[in-house]
Amino acid sequence: MTTTTGPDTTDLPRLPFPRHDVLELPPLFDRLRERSPITPVRTPAGDVAWLVTGYDEARALFADDRLGRSHPEPERAARISDSMIFGGPSGDSPDTERANHTLMRKLLAPAFSARRMRRLSGHVAELVARQLDVVEAAGPGADLRELFSFPLPVLVICELLGVPYDDREEFRRWSGELGLLHDRPRAEAAAQALFAYVRGLVDRKDDEPGEDVLSDFAALGSAPEQRDRLAALGAGLLFAGHETTVGRIDTGTVLLLHRPGEWAALAADPERAPGAVEEVLRLAVPSGGNGGIPRYAHADVDIAGVHIPAGDAILLAPGAANRDPRHFAGATEFDAERKSSHLAFGHGPYFCVGASLARVELTEVFRALPARFPSLRLAVPRTELELRSDVLTGGLRALPVTWDRS
Repeated sequence: MTTTTGPDTTDLPRLPFPRHDVLELPPLFDRLRERSPITPVRTPAGDVAWLVTGYDEARALFADDRLGRSHPEPERAARISDSMIFGGPSGDSPDTERANHTLMRKLLAPAFSARRMRRLSGHVAELVARQLDVVEAAGPGADLRELFSFPLPVLVICELLGVPYDDREEFRRWSGELGLLHDRPRAEAAAQALFAYVRGLVDRKDDEPGEDVLSDFAALGSAPEQRDRLAALGAGLLFAGHETTVGRIDTGTVLLLHRPGEWAALAADPERAPGAVEEVLRLAVPSGGNGGIPRYAHADVDIAGVHIPAGDAILLAPGAANRDPRHFAGATEFDAERKSSHLAFGHGPYFCVGASLARVELTEVFRALPARFPSLRLAVPRTELELRSDVLTGGLRALPVTWDRS
């Protein structure tokens, strides 16, 4: 951190905090929030950042245009981790950052339009049913992650983007390496490979166009610099469009199985799924190794009695904010009728552009999975489930389940 005024930074808690249960956040998040919703911590890289665990504070800072991913002196900025994606600042100019962000949102708006999502929704239901057939044929007893949670989002994002599903093992490897928190050279090599792969696909769409996002990108022009920008955007979509959803399906399934009444209610009435999905998004947190979503203060910020000097690093922790008892009654309880909005997709100008796609997929999953397997249960104790703490997106390494043959 370039400058830090006010707090004592000599003995700060260091991220990542120990997490021993896939359904619970580290208890230290709650203890820090009780002390202050914004508090200094040490990042996994050893630098100091402000950790935001309060809902109101996180929501306000997500929307605050005085915060961003850039830093005027990137080499002096606080480091978060060795992650290529969220390890430190991205760029050195707030103006350039805002312009690039505006352009990105404009380019992506057609990809996630309401019309496209409506058209995709019915087909997602078909893909869910088809993949559940695979699970059923393998059991009783299967790794739900390998047979369902991973293949389904990959099928969906491949169809949306126009990526050959047969290439999934290659970009699965690149995506996994790109998200590494502790091996930046390997992550950078994977990023280059993924970019080159998508760049080649965009060029192929000139001769083989389809009704997909990469074909849309190809139609925007053939200038090399523009193609590179669009390919980088497409690679980002391919990475984020399946990695994050896989983790939500896995941890959401564990969350619902932990509440047998909710699983049975969904099995009996699949139309409860949309409300259940919002609670899955609020409570099921597949990641956390970085501690939160990084921002840098572009100006001095005063909030919740805390002074954040310009240049300081800030970690917005949606998982902790979504369990803030000051905002959510029964904050740790699952309530499919809850109306309060969560921050799983952020808030404000950086609200996740793929939120509508994630909701479509998760709704179809939790509409169909409990109905098809009402007796589904974990095949191992929950304490044996392992989070992928070495990658940015987290999620489970495996999800062994079993069920009664009907």
